[in-house]
Amino acid sequence: MNETHFPRPLYQLQARTHGKDELELTLWELPCAATPHITKPVRIAGLKGRNLALVESMILRRLHRAGIRIAPLGGMVQHFAVDEELALNLGLLCRVLAPMRHAERMRLVALRIDAMNPAEAAYWLGMAMHRKNPRRVLCALRLLLTDPHE
Repeated sequence: MNETHFPRPLYQLQARTHGKDELELTLWELPCAATPHITKPVRIAGLKGRNLALVESMILRRLHRAGIRIAPLGGMVQHFAVDEELALNLGLLCRVLAPMRHAERMRLVALRIDAMNPAEAAYWLGMAMHRKNPRRVLCALRLLLTDPHE
């Protein structure tokens, strides 16, 4: 049987450590044949500081399962290729958590995003990236993921 392989989008995770135990993660979509409209890297999302520290162990476990091991290199940027499923999940997670302040809600949102299937994560990330008012989309998602009346 002749299988046709279609080009897939390329994603890159950049990790940088600032000072002692302060990690910054940034996710990028790279130009490739699958995305001819992208001519230079596009920043999808990023997370650092307190908000990353609250979910860092969960993210690092997920990255470890994908074969990515981030080493503290003191300000140097590490680049890792990530598959589409992981990129969609991490991108959504970073975009949703970045403006949040309530620690327990952040953990709940992170767990529920981690449990999302790839199609659901792709839908929400696409809405958050391409809508006129992405903050409203992210607010709606936060509300859905932390609804106390479930």
